[in-house]
Amino acid sequence: MEKPALFYNAKVKSWDVIVIGGGIIGLSLSIALRKRGAKVLVVERGEPGQEASHAAAGMLVECGIETPAVLQPLATASARMYPEFVHELQDESGINVDLRDQGTILFPAEHLQASPGLADIAPPPLDALEPALADPGIPGVFLQERSVDPRALGTAALRTARHRDVDISSGTEVKDVLLSSERVSGVRTEKTSYAATAVVNCAGAWAGQIPPHRFPTRPVKGQMLSLVAAPRNVLRHVIRAPEVYLVPRSDGRIVIGSTLEEAGYDKRTDVDTIQRLHHAAIRMVPALSEARMLEGWAGLRPGTPDALPILGATAIPGYFVATGHFRDGILLAPITAHLMAQVITGVKPEYDISAFSPARFAN
Repeated sequence: MEKPALFYNAKVKSWDVIVIGGGIIGLSLSIALRKRGAKVLVVERGEPGQEASHAAAGMLVECGIETPAVLQPLATASARMYPEFVHELQDESGINVDLRDQGTILFPAEHLQASPGLADIAPPPLDALEPALADPGIPGVFLQERSVDPRALGTAALRTARHRDVDISSGTEVKDVLLSSERVSGVRTEKTSYAATAVVNCAGAWAGQIPPHRFPTRPVKGQMLSLVAAPRNVLRHVIRAPEVYLVPRSDGRIVIGSTLEEAGYDKRTDVDTIQRLHHAAIRMVPALSEARMLEGWAGLRPGTPDALPILGATAIPGYFVATGHFRDGILLAPITAHLMAQVITGVKPEYDISAFSPARFAN
């Protein structure tokens, strides 16, 4: 296929792929594309890794009772990719991302108590697993799930991308995807333009704001807080309950969340909401009443009308999308990067992603 004339100008730098969005999805994809020999530019409106990826709790939830059935194969595959994914990032970046495999204690809602996904899991002696629980006698199950520190993960992915010669343009917002002869030719930002034969929209909650193809993404706010506990192992496992979840870190922090709010792009925290989450955590683990509150924050998850990601090629040649991961962006980063790199480079993806096609929103 003949390239646009601007690519013959030796003074104009161009890339094979421009990734819009420097969160964990965009950074992971940029690394996967570099492995395939592509020249990649990541364009981020703020600072890489500082939006939804920075705000996440980092639970790698593989349990099917909370995952749409059509998404389960990708969730399972991605969870299984995580040890190798993390090993690579840590090895190249020198950053420990705190991948923990102590598991999760799940206290499901009443309507899920008889779920087929839980029927075969015998309730363990929870007082032995987690002595700090206020009531280890309530019905719960143990799941062999992992967790990761998303902030460290994002920093490691950014450093790895740079190590692999991915170009990063931060603090500049993409205003348009440029077309030439009805196919992608690059992007225009508020400051300049960049040329490429392929563009991938990984802009998360902001993905729908970039013409010409406005994807139906929206921000879903989540408020969270963190505590510093002493001793560090006061909580050993991730705790998931209907009203709150608690995610311990190896350095003694405990992340507590979260809300689901339709609040537009408002990332302000509410004192009453943060206190409600804090009190719910203390009711679950009374020893946390002695812990020091470290931080409260809010993030914006990228939601979609059917609560499924948007993955694949658009109707515009050379324009792709990988967004709308909602609460599963951290979990799905490895498989999304792998599959989208295949799609972009013309390889048939290993998994069927037709259910996530942007074409489902064409009308």
